[in-house]
Amino acid sequence: MAHSKSPNSPALKNGMQSENVRPRGSGVKTVYEELRRGILDLSIPPGTLLDEAQLSTRFAMSRTPIREALVKLAAENLVTTLPNRNTIVPAIDFARLPAYFDALTLMYRVSTRSAAQNHTEQDMVTIRHYQQAFADAVERRDALSMISENREFHVAIALAGANSYYTDFFARLLDEGRRILRLYYTSFDDRLPRQYVQEHEDMVRAIAARDVSLCDSLAKAHAEQIVQQIQSYLGNGKQSGLDLG
Repeated sequence: MAHSKSPNSPALKNGMQSENVRPRGSGVKTVYEELRRGILDLSIPPGTLLDEAQLSTRFAMSRTPIREALVKLAAENLVTTLPNRNTIVPAIDFARLPAYFDALTLMYRVSTRSAAQNHTEQDMVTIRHYQQAFADAVERRDALSMISENREFHVAIALAGANSYYTDFFARLLDEGRRILRLYYTSFDDRLPRQYVQEHEDMVRAIAARDVSLCDSLAKAHAEQIVQQIQSYLGNGKQSGLDLG
């Protein structure tokens, strides 16, 4: 048991020393990034209990940075704090997916249309930046970067639409769907076909051209192929036995 170890135990001593010399805030960052990565790539499955004492032992640091990291994850809806103060990785609610997909498709269309109408040149610089970052992540087969850059790409489009209500709602949908998007990339074994990168690039060109109608049709088609791919993947039972709640 962890408490049976002597304070002079090399493992504990080294852990305490490393925490003492660790730059302020870096402990929180370490715990947050490792847990976030595990939750998003589903190596920490839905339903997992995140015990502060066990995490403290695992990371060889006090509970304070553990607790702060869990607070950051809770703010992203990646963990849930229960009434008994336990922290758990929430289940993916598959029963709500049809409603979620409807809302996601609508916001793809609305945000892209609005961007075509209202974007500035600086907006286009930002959108192109995130599209290139996404394309680079696809080339590297870096699924977590794909998830992150995809989110930033679509939020940049929403911001270009200049409606904060749309942006806030779309960002929330994208954040809630990150683990679902992980399943989407898994369905391709993280080898995302070039055509899906091309779909982003087609949307960028249509926004730059202020072609509202084309933006609408491209965004709709893009959202629908994502939904169909995920539904097919789940319907074929290819989750490798993973209990997603």
